[in-house]
Amino acid sequence: MSIYDKLTSLGITLPPVATPAAAYVPFVQTGNLVFLSGHIARKDGKPWVGQFGAGIETAEGRQAARAIAIDLLGTLHAAIGDLNKVRRIVKLMSLVNSTASFTEQHLVTNGASELMAEVFGDKGAHARSAFGVAQIPMGACVEIELIAEIE
Repeated sequence: MSIYDKLTSLGITLPPVATPAAAYVPFVQTGNLVFLSGHIARKDGKPWVGQFGAGIETAEGRQAARAIAIDLLGTLHAAIGDLNKVRRIVKLMSLVNSTASFTEQHLVTNGASELMAEVFGDKGAHARSAFGVAQIPMGACVEIELIAEIE
């Protein structure tokens, strides 16, 4: 099954690449690695704002991380032209806007990690970091960046 067939079966439509909000580009390719800039959580086209441990629950965070993963796939598609060229999702790095007492950043980030596994199978298994941070641009609850290896 092609990656696009898999996305269709999951009811996922890839979004266009978002315009960067500052002085950076959405992706850079060097050799067979593609680095995607951090994507913030969005809900209804606006930043999905909030802080874990102060109003947002882990389950909602998983949804936010999954939504970011879909945006990342849209950017990766724009970068390489065909998601079937992905050899491996190498790494995700997740920043979770959270209070000092919130300790479930890894569970929030699972929303993105699990989608990569659903879409790419074994090629979606990746290294990962999940950090709690005091704030993310525009007050977003989660930001995730991705590194992929391509053919």
